[in-house]
Amino acid sequence: MSIFNTSETDIATFFLIGIPGLESANIWVSIPICLMYIVAIVGNCTILFFIKMEPSLHEPMYYFLSMLAVSDLGLSFSSLPTMLRIFLFNAPGISPNACIAQELFIHGFSAMESSVLLIMSFDRFIAICNPLRYASILTSTRVIKIGLVFSLKNVLLILPFPFTLKHLRYCKKNLLSHSYCLHQDVMKLACSDNKINVIYGLFVALTGVLDITCIFMSYMLILKAVLGIASQNERLKVLNTCVSHIIAVLIFYVPIISLSVIYRSPMVKILMADVFLLVPPLMNPVIYCVKNQQIRNLILMKLCQKYS
Repeated sequence: MSIFNTSETDIATFFLIGIPGLESANIWVSIPICLMYIVAIVGNCTILFFIKMEPSLHEPMYYFLSMLAVSDLGLSFSSLPTMLRIFLFNAPGISPNACIAQELFIHGFSAMESSVLLIMSFDRFIAICNPLRYASILTSTRVIKIGLVFSLKNVLLILPFPFTLKHLRYCKKNLLSHSYCLHQDVMKLACSDNKINVIYGLFVALTGVLDITCIFMSYMLILKAVLGIASQNERLKVLNTCVSHIIAVLIFYVPIISLSVIYRSPMVKILMADVFLLVPPLMNPVIYCVKNQQIRNLILMKLCQKYS
């Protein structure tokens, strides 16, 4: 009953939830979750290793892919502690300070992943619409500057979150809605005025909407350029270079959009929230290893050398 404490004393512990109705099966649920984390971490580390060690992959597209891998690793490591505590050790409690720290990292790496997907859409736009100037536009120095600028933008964007949450008072509710801490979830527990958090949270959400709008516009321009190609085989060949990125965008944004439009089904919201943090880091390295011939060939070559 302490989880649903409604006294006026300040809350010392928040409680996260797993999957409602399956609490007795948490240990079994932890098995696929742990496997997903292992595959995600190994897969993204593999991509980073090959991009660093292989000179032929020292190109803008692969630098952006390495940024995506870093974002995925950040998301995985940010949510891993509470996921393991809930499903493996049946320990849903978390201190307010630890919760606020976790939501800072989760929102920070989520914003970074959104930015990287936007940058990668511009990369595809330049490669397809202006291929002769691609190398001169996206030089190594410029790629590094782009990465640093977007990283700084996301740090400054998310940094106010913990300060605004720390100024709130938590005294009535302490049960969160997910298996990890989110800004919008934590601020709902406050028994003091959280108008500033609502307004700033909406502003941050609008930056994400701007990212997906720019990605959409990039692909409209890409599609216009592709339709101008006379040969159907060439059209398909050009579009095939975008497939991996399009799938990565859908995997990342569909759960976010679903969370924003689903109201009446708490179970679906919880599952979609878990999908949002588990699936993109798991699937992105799989997609790029399968669809990208250079990375796929390098991995196969290394495996053949190891077992030959």
